Amino acid sequence: MTNPRIQHFYDEPSGTLSYVIADEQSGHAAVVDPVVGYSMVSGRLDTAPSDVIIEYVHKEKLGLEWILETHAHADHLSGAQYIKSKIGGSVAIGEGIRDVQAHFGPVFNLGDDFASDGHQFDRLFSDGDTFHIGELACEVIATPGHTNDSVSYRIGSAVFVGDSMFMPDFGTARCDFPGGDAELLFDSIQRILSLPGDTRLFMCHDYMPGGRELRWECTVDEQRTSNIHVNEDVDKTGFAAMRLERDATLNLPALIVPSIQVNIRGGHLPDAEENGIAYLKTPIDTL
Repeated sequence: MTNPRIQHFYDEPSGTLSYVIADEQSGHAAVVDPVVGYSMVSGRLDTAPSDVIIEYVHKEKLGLEWILETHAHADHLSGAQYIKSKIGGSVAIGEGIRDVQAHFGPVFNLGDDFASDGHQFDRLFSDGDTFHIGELACEVIATPGHTNDSVSYRIGSAVFVGDSMFMPDFGTARCDFPGGDAELLFDSIQRILSLPGDTRLFMCHDYMPGGRELRWECTVDEQRTSNIHVNEDVDKTGFAAMRLERDATLNLPALIVPSIQVNIRGGHLPDAEENGIAYLKTPIDTL
């Protein structure tokens, strides 16, 4: 089994980890979960989190094949289209994005011009689909529960798990977004934890509880024994009860309003209006 070379990138404001996955033999690469910053105060974009990824790809002389989203994020704007515009790559996500689009299209009143068919992405993955990054064989594992469209990517001995799990000392993702389901998330996590114990798991977020240093990688064995929410002593009923109670205490992500509008479009910004300015909407008393 050929393993990839993996480089992480951390966006501190959103706590998001992005990755460049490279095939050493071919020099081909993929980016996972890239970020563009956004100011709710000024409405200005900050491309710096994606620019550092682009610089790395250039520096390492890599050819970008894929830009892989683990789901339509609610806490940061996707850098997928910005990166594609600079260095290419096909933007992909799980086919469940259609359900996410169908829910949020009416919430933001996106109208008939917005089709909930996933065409805004270059590829929609189903569970079990395979693809390649150069010579690297990649497998898609559907991991719904946090969102309808959540998928994990297995590449060699590495799995990129999106928001389904965090580092063992922080637990698991919330399940109170539309389409979220704690029992479904438990089942999804069990699929990941059924992999060999030395499988490397790469997180999409780290919030450094207790002030510890940043971590982005652990093993299946570590999660089985130490995850505070889904260790070997926790059953589905107990997990679902914990998530229901915990999720009721959580605030919405600070950037959920702009993030959802951009990310269900595959990272595309809304079209500019007749005055040449693009706008993001804020629904009142709705979310």
